[in-house]
Amino acid sequence: MPNSRATILVPGRINPRVTERLSARFDLVCVPHGPDLEVSAEDAERIRAIAVSGALTASWITRLPNLEMIASFGVGYDGVDVRAAAARGVVVSNTPDVLNDEVADTAIALLLNTVRQLPQAETWLREGRWASEGPFPLSPLSLKGRHVGIHGLGRIGLEIARRLEPFKVRISYCTRRPRPDVGYSHFPTLLGLAEAVDTLISIVPKTPETIGVIDAEVLRALGPRGVLINVGRGTTVDEPALIAALKAGTIAAAGLDVFMNEPQVPKELIDLPNVSLLPHVASASVPTRNAMADLVVDNLIAWFDTGRALTPVPETPQKT
Repeated sequence: MPNSRATILVPGRINPRVTERLSARFDLVCVPHGPDLEVSAEDAERIRAIAVSGALTASWITRLPNLEMIASFGVGYDGVDVRAAAARGVVVSNTPDVLNDEVADTAIALLLNTVRQLPQAETWLREGRWASEGPFPLSPLSLKGRHVGIHGLGRIGLEIARRLEPFKVRISYCTRRPRPDVGYSHFPTLLGLAEAVDTLISIVPKTPETIGVIDAEVLRALGPRGVLINVGRGTTVDEPALIAALKAGTIAAAGLDVFMNEPQVPKELIDLPNVSLLPHVASASVPTRNAMADLVVDNLIAWFDTGRALTPVPETPQKT
């Protein structure tokens, strides 16, 4: 029989729609999101699932003897110790697909902002400089005629590629294996892709293989007309190498929505004139975040009603 009042742990901040919907169906235990799980032994026994936005370590998972499921808010779930969960037979879900369009739209907007310097042009107008000094200087770069390489052609990467097609740019991509359902040129290595293109859009998750993979060598290969756009994970880019490349003219410009140590952004990046920076807002619209919140809740309801999550992550013990 389904348990309509199972106890759900909610660590730290999460979209309020999650707690609003969960509280109608479940008992909630809300605690600070820190290094240690601050719950009583009695509550730890009662908790059967977790709704979390952000990190969840193995130490938290081991504290909960009756834990069955972890519902993670976001398509990326690298902060959740999935291996520790799987070892315990705990199912982990994420929120794929519902944010694909929003992130892809932001990637295109960030690309246009970076090559055409549109935020700087708006600031020029708002500061009255158009009237006092004349037209905003011509942007040194354009999207016209570019060859765009997409680092990671998963769900979001494919949406970015489809949006790029009307811009009449060449499109290539780097994945471990070529996709049979697309006609874009495939490169098995990131360095090979960077050597071939002049614009690199990164949309890969955080894994041991992707940490710091966009390094000085990749940036040199991208070249002096090169543009880097990152809407994936800040850990993918070697930030000191990127700052050095932007200062030296090794590449022309960069647009970043994610950073190595969020929300701390290096002042050297902020001070550079050839970067466009966003505070990790790629999926940050009310409709998209509401859809993500609903999927977190729907995963938990499905688990307690049917014993199956709607969107389990690949590493999880639930079989498709």
